[in-house]
Amino acid sequence: MNNMRKIRATCLTAAFAAIAAVAATPVAAQEIQQLPVTSLNIGIHVIKAEVAHTDAQREQGLMFRKKMGSNEGMVFVFDNPAGICMWMKNTLIPLSVAFIDAKGAILNVEEMKAQTLDSHCAQGAASYALEMNKSWFKDKNIKAGAVIQGLPQL
Repeated sequence: MNNMRKIRATCLTAAFAAIAAVAATPVAAQEIQQLPVTSLNIGIHVIKAEVAHTDAQREQGLMFRKKMGSNEGMVFVFDNPAGICMWMKNTLIPLSVAFIDAKGAILNVEEMKAQTLDSHCAQGAASYALEMNKSWFKDKNIKAGAVIQGLPQL
């Protein structure tokens, strides 16, 4: 009888520990939100981009993602053009970000290290930011002034 109580107590302790671990994990880490997808074009390159349009979607961004396809990314849409900045809190993969004006022209491109709080800012009034895998823009020789087509309407 005592052995059964010990086994039951051990099982309950393990169950409570598992519940506590899940509860301590941010909701975002438990479930990655699926966002609408759009196709973007930069010259000959086609990108499958998730669209982050709301504050909550922009805040979540690519957090907790472990990988991303070679021509996949996320476009952040900002209703009012501004000098926006991005960071990499809880973002597990290194990324490049292009800040884009309302006409679709790239203002500047920044390289971002995973899981840092360093600010990476637009060099002008940006309406969009497009995050891609690290060095994506550099590898394709895409620089400031290039125009991205297919961006969501503001």
